[in-house]
Amino acid sequence: MTSIPGIPTSFFTSQPQGVTTTIQLLLMLTILSLAPAILILMTSFTRIIIVLSFVRTSLSTQQMPPNQVLIGLALFLTFFIMAPVYGQINHDALVPYQKHKITQKQAIARAEAPIKHFMAKETRTKDLELFLNYGKYKMPSSINKIPMTALVPAFTISELKTAFQMGFMIFIPFLVIDMVVSSILMAMGMMMLPPVMISLPFKILLFIMVDGWYLIVESLLKSFS
Repeated sequence: MTSIPGIPTSFFTSQPQGVTTTIQLLLMLTILSLAPAILILMTSFTRIIIVLSFVRTSLSTQQMPPNQVLIGLALFLTFFIMAPVYGQINHDALVPYQKHKITQKQAIARAEAPIKHFMAKETRTKDLELFLNYGKYKMPSSINKIPMTALVPAFTISELKTAFQMGFMIFIPFLVIDMVVSSILMAMGMMMLPPVMISLPFKILLFIMVDGWYLIVESLLKSFS
């Protein structure tokens, strides 16, 4: 059989063991290609990055902090929050699989359990029932029996709702400052002067005085506890 350049000839073997190995390799490559989606939709990353984006928008600081800083902070906070989950996956699934004590199928099942428990804890029942009913799934008797195809989108929209609720609470004090500054400028007849130019220093000063970044990060961490 003519081989394709760059692809091992073992990929085209007719032996069952070789075919199984090839399929497993393709599945692993598929999982790696979906790693960004897994990081965004199955961890705390979505809530964190949205809340941090709301902070920047409410401050009206344009691109300060830069996107790279916000994404980097969101990633490290995600790793910190998800550390117990990843530790359990490593202990229950990865290490036994590397020592050939369990099969690949058992390893995947054990790895799913901690992630499902984390997502189920942060998912609203209403959101989960929406996808279970639409997919015509039976109501699961335990968290481990919830299908990932229903749990992942339910978890995502629950995270979006929670993040927007936190963002709304962040906006309120800065909105008050904008309204006060706008009212003062209109009373003084300075309607041509953009209120943002005047309110921006006061909003930054307020944010510094209350130690804003500490409060935001503390609120994010407590929201997952």
